[in-house]
Amino acid sequence: MRKPGKASVLAALLGGGGVLHLVRPSMYDWLVPPELGDQRTWVLATGVAEIGTAALLAAPATRRFGGWSAAALLLAFVPAHLHTFRVIPRRPLPVAVAVGRLPLQVPMVAAALDVARGR
Repeated sequence: MRKPGKASVLAALLGGGGVLHLVRPSMYDWLVPPELGDQRTWVLATGVAEIGTAALLAAPATRRFGGWSAAALLLAFVPAHLHTFRVIPRRPLPVAVAVGRLPLQVPMVAAALDVARGR
């Protein structure tokens, strides 16, 4: 059995995350920095963007564009990851989760760029 490629993994992660943004937006509201304005609007918009990017990654004809879109989207999420450190309770588990999530963006952006470059 062939292992899933980077585009498939990214599509699954972004698609799943996008669906969660739309179905359970309250899970994400607190991640939006207040400086950006209405949290719910941002959560719903990013959910749609994640689903759209997942669709681009899933279709061979648009896969490379999907890779560029995924890289841009993942980089756009960095302010939310940084904002997490302003609002999480200062307890070991929430801090560990926040610290662990931020570096995970690096391999995900790298994978998206690989897809964008046709690798």
